[in-house]
Amino acid sequence: MTLTLNEVASSTTGTTVLDGHSLTIEDVVAIARNRRPIELHAEAIARINRCRALLERKIEAREIMYGVNTGIGELSEVVLTPEQAEQYQKYLLYSHAAGCGEPCAEENVRAGMLSRLNTHCWGHSGIRLEVVETLVAMLNRGVTPVVCQKGSVGACGDLSPMAQMAITMMGEGEVFYRGRRLPAKAGMDEAGIPTIVFRERDGLATINGSNMITGMGCVELYDAEQWLKTQEVALAMSLEALNANMKAFDARIHHVRGYPGAEVCAENVRRLTEGSELLRLPGKKVQDAYSLRSSPQVVGAAREAFRWARYMLEIELNHAADNPTFFPDEELVLTGANFQGTPMALALELAGMSVTTVAALSERRLNRLMNPHLSMGLPAFLTKGAGMFSGLMLSQYTAGALVCENRVLSHPAATGSIPAAADQEDFVSMGMTTAIKTRQIIENAWYVVAIEMMAAAQAFDMRYPVRPSPAGQAAYEEIRRHVKKLEEDRPLHEDINTLARVAKEGAIVEAAEKVVGKLN
Repeated sequence: MTLTLNEVASSTTGTTVLDGHSLTIEDVVAIARNRRPIELHAEAIARINRCRALLERKIEAREIMYGVNTGIGELSEVVLTPEQAEQYQKYLLYSHAAGCGEPCAEENVRAGMLSRLNTHCWGHSGIRLEVVETLVAMLNRGVTPVVCQKGSVGACGDLSPMAQMAITMMGEGEVFYRGRRLPAKAGMDEAGIPTIVFRERDGLATINGSNMITGMGCVELYDAEQWLKTQEVALAMSLEALNANMKAFDARIHHVRGYPGAEVCAENVRRLTEGSELLRLPGKKVQDAYSLRSSPQVVGAAREAFRWARYMLEIELNHAADNPTFFPDEELVLTGANFQGTPMALALELAGMSVTTVAALSERRLNRLMNPHLSMGLPAFLTKGAGMFSGLMLSQYTAGALVCENRVLSHPAATGSIPAAADQEDFVSMGMTTAIKTRQIIENAWYVVAIEMMAAAQAFDMRYPVRPSPAGQAAYEEIRRHVKKLEEDRPLHEDINTLARVAKEGAIVEAAEKVVGKLN
C-alpha cells in the first residue's frame, strides 16, 4: 500500500517524503522557506527507474522521440544522430539559460525545484534517478541556483529560469550557499554534491514544466492567506474604533446569501470584537458606509478566490507535467502540452486581483479613521495637535499610492500571449510575469494593512479609557510593543516598515488568537 505524504512524514521526524501525490502549499513553504529536509518515496524511485528503462529501450531501438533525438520547438522535425543526441542536452540547457535581471529569491527557486521533483516522482518523465537525487541533495544541503527573474513566457515550461537552475547541476553558472554567491562548481564541491553529465532526455526533463510559476505561486498564496487573516484583525480593530453597527456581521445575514467565505469572515470578526466596550458607545449609524458593512462580502470573496487558486496550484503540484510524457506500462510515448502555465497564471491573476481589492477596502477604512467628518468623533488625522501636527495624515497618502500601484499590477499578464519559436509555440501563458507581479501586490498589501492597524491603535488611544475587545486589546498591545503612540509628529517610515514586518511574521494575528482561539 502507498502511504500518503502525511502518514510517511509522521514516521520520519522532520522530513517530508516525496511521493508525487501529497504535497500541500504548507509543505512547499516548510521546505522552500524553512528548509525542512526531503527524501524520495521508495515507490517513486521505482517509478522513475521503470520509466527510464522504457526510454533506454526506445533509444536503443532508434525510435524518434521529441527532445530526445530531435530538436525542440520549430526544430522538432530535425532528427539527431546518436552522437549528437548524447551532447544535445548540454547545448539545450546552454541555449535556454537566456534570462535576465536580478536573481529570484532563494525560497522561490527552492519552491520551483521542489515542484519539479514532485513531478518526476510520477515516473512519466524518462529522467535518470541520478538527476533527481542531485536535486534532492541540493535542496537538503542548501545549494540554491542563481536564477534570473525575467525570461519565462510560461509555456513549454519556465525554460529560461529552469535551464539556469539545471546548469548548476553540471557545475556551471552560480549558486547561493551559506549566505554567499559563488560559482556553482565551488558551491557543489563545498556541499559535497557531485556534479553530473546530462544524458538523453535528462536536460529537457529537468526544465519542461511551469514549475517556477507553481513554486512561486504556492509561496505567494500562503502569504496572501496569512495576509487576509491579518486583514480581518485590522478590520475588527477599525470597526471598534469607528463604533460600527455590527448588525451587518450577524450570521443570519450571511447564511441566507450562502457564500462560505463571507460567513467565515463575519464569524471571525464577531469573535474578535466580542466584549468590546467601544462597540457599546452611543451614536451608532443606522447603516455604516460600504467599507465597513460590506467587508465580509468582499473579504469573503477573496477567501473563495484563494480557495480556487489553492485547488489549481495543488493539482499542478501533485501531477505529472512534462512533454513528451512516457507511459511505461503501455510502452508508449505521447507528446502534448502539459507544460502550459495558464492554469497557474489564471489562479495567480485572481489571487492578485483579490488582494488588490481587499487592500483598497482597507485604505477606505483608514480614510474614515483619519477624516474628522467620518470618524465618529475621533480627532483629525488622529492627533490632538491638529494644525501644529499632521498626525497620521501622510500614512494615508502612502496607502493610497500602494493601492494605486496594485491596481496597475492587477492588469492581467495571462491575456498577453506573444508567440515564440517561429510560431510553433504560438500561444503562451505569460504566467511568470503574473507570478512576479502578484508577489509585488502582496508585498505592497502588507504595508497597507500595517498602516490601517497603526491608525486603529492610535484611535484606541484616543478612545481611552473606553476599552476595546480582549482580542483587540491583545492586538493593540502587540502593535505598541513595536510602534509607540504618536504624541507629536515624527518620521513614520520606520514605524510602517517595522509594523509590516511584524505583521508578516504573524505576531499580531497570534496575539489575537491567544484570546479567541484559531481564526477560521
